[in-house]
Amino acid sequence: MKFARLGELGRETPVVMVNGRSFDLSSLTADIDGAFLDADLEPVERALADGALPEIEGADGLRVGAPIARPSAIVCVGMNYAAHAAESGSAPPTDLVIFHKMTNTIGGPDDAVPIPPGSTKTDWEVELGVVIGHRASYVSSPEEALGHVAGYVSVNDFSEREWQLERSGGQWSKGKSFPGFSPVGPWLVTADEIDPASLRLRSWVNGEPRQDSSTTDLIFDVGEIIYRLSQFLVLEPGDLIMTGTPEGVALSGRFPYLRPGDVVEVEIEGLGRQRQVTR
Repeated sequence: MKFARLGELGRETPVVMVNGRSFDLSSLTADIDGAFLDADLEPVERALADGALPEIEGADGLRVGAPIARPSAIVCVGMNYAAHAAESGSAPPTDLVIFHKMTNTIGGPDDAVPIPPGSTKTDWEVELGVVIGHRASYVSSPEEALGHVAGYVSVNDFSEREWQLERSGGQWSKGKSFPGFSPVGPWLVTADEIDPASLRLRSWVNGEPRQDSSTTDLIFDVGEIIYRLSQFLVLEPGDLIMTGTPEGVALSGRFPYLRPGDVVEVEIEGLGRQRQVTR
């Protein structure tokens, strides 16, 4: 299934999408949140089959919000693509490199993204996002870990590299949590419909190609990430994991950093496309 949230910021309506049509889920849940994702989705299937969910007229004209309500945590994995580690001048990690983003950085896939005041090193990063469906703590194996996934989303992990690397004090999160720095969506696609092992990821700036890679280049795959994370933290339903970005970002030195008025687009196979205008 494919879930989304439509409407103005803070007043989004939860919907299930079928063949390009959007059906209101408000009679079944207040939001696409951890409680909803942790529950059996059979009532949604039954309501669709019975024609019990009203279709939202004019859905194409509504703002698309992030497809998940604010999670309890955003956990990010750094240097997780071999080619990106190389372009950053780092050896591939032998264990997870992680940092956190504030959950209030989440925005809709097409919302404008403000460049922080004085920033000259704001960067883009297309990433596969993993949304947790069932609480994960001390998971026994990567194979079991996949059973804790509710679904997958496209994410743009915006980063301010001066704060991340030059003013960090060793804390990458300093460059990651500016307002609007985590556009998510447009949809959450349930885990049964997506194979995360081989997905194409791409990004563009002002229509020019930047990143073009595949999750086959991941150093730690989705199951391994959840398994390892669960050994030292608890993942709750609705939490978002950003799994890392492939090569082709401004940090590489091959492309200029973002300026106000730039148009950034990211796309992941099966998970939709985003478009942000920086300001």
